[in-house]
Parts: sequence; C-alpha cells; structure tokens
Amino acid sequence: MNSPTTVMLVDDHELIRQGLRRAFEASGEFAVLAEAGSLAEARREFTHSPTQVVVVDIRLPDGNGLDFVKELRSTDTALGIVVLSMYSGDEYLFGALDNGASAFVAKDAPADEVMAAARHAVALPGSFSAPNLAEAMQRRMSPSGPQLSPRETEVLRLLADGLGVAEISGRLYISQSTTKTHISKLYEKLGAGNRAQALMTALKLGLLKHEELPS
Repeated sequence: MNSPTTVMLVDDHELIRQGLRRAFEASGEFAVLAEAGSLAEARREFTHSPTQVVVVDIRLPDGNGLDFVKELRSTDTALGIVVLSMYSGDEYLFGALDNGASAFVAKDAPADEVMAAARHAVALPGSFSAPNLAEAMQRRMSPSGPQLSPRETEVLRLLADGLGVAEISGRLYISQSTTKTHISKLYEKLGAGNRAQALMTALKLGLLKHEELPS
C-alpha cells in the first residue's frame, strides 16, 4: 500500500483548516502533517515538517500567501503548491501562476476540488491548473475593460435580476459573507458605489444587455 501524500494547511481560519483536514484524511490518500495560521507559523512549520503538498491562503494576518509560494518554489521545484483564495478574480489566479503555484482553487469550491488540485500538484508540480484557466488566459491576452471572474459575472446577473445578498447566497450555495465579498470586488472593478451604478456601468461596457434587466 502506498504511503499517503503529506500535506500542510496554511489558513488563518481554524474552521477552514479543520474542514480541509477532515476531507483530506477521510480520503485515505493524504495525511495532514502540519497546520499554520500565519506566514511566520507556516515558515516555521515547513522547516520542521516539510510536506509534499502545501495548501495556502492568499490573505494571511502577517502578509501575502503568494510571498510564501514564491519562497517555496524558489527552493523546491518538485513541491506541490495549491493556492486557496476567497477571491476568484484573474489577478489572484495569475498571481498564483506567476509566483510558481501548481494550482489555484476558490475557497468556496467543494473539498473534492481542493483534493483534485492537490493530486495535480503532486503529479505535475510545475504545471499550473485552475478552473476557467483558458478563459482567463484569453482575457489576459486580449484585455478590454474590467475583467470579471465567472462567479462575479454570475453575481452581476443576479444583481441585475434584483436579488439581494441572502437570495444570491441561496442561489449560488455560498455564504452571505462570500457574496458580499464578490459584490464588493465587483463594485471595485466597475468603479461603482452601489447596485445602480454597477448595473449602468456594466451596460455601458457590454457586460450586461438591456434585456437582462428587469422591465
């Protein structure tokens, strides 16, 4: 029987680490050897307990997880590195790619997707994997206005339908805090301060059609 793949989880939310640990260990393929809630702790833990895969969040209390990704990749080309983020915009995806990650997964993705990313990271640590990577590459090569992630586009259309935060959360099966984060990021990209401004800007940019708005 093959030994399980060893994993380190880096995220400042203990509940997320616990959920991932349960999912990884229930699969029988992985063993979580270390956890960390900050960059400093992650560096310390990895020195003491190097693992085959590191799953790291981008936003950490004492810095950016992508800095840790860059450090790890500069010293180990065979290490599997999965970036986990609640932000799914192109800039975060390409930040993971450019800093040497093996895979990028949104935090609201099912645990199965995180484990699939970890499997990819072990098998092909130098080959980047992410949902909608082809579309993101196309947007990067031919930029035209604000680049919305697929989830942000979904949220925009539901806002256009007149749905509120709770309704959008229910429709997309995500938490209300995650929905608020998507809306905030959407407003930021569109330079809008509220729903009406966001919808008007989206119409001008061709991100929405008039028939998508309620009559």
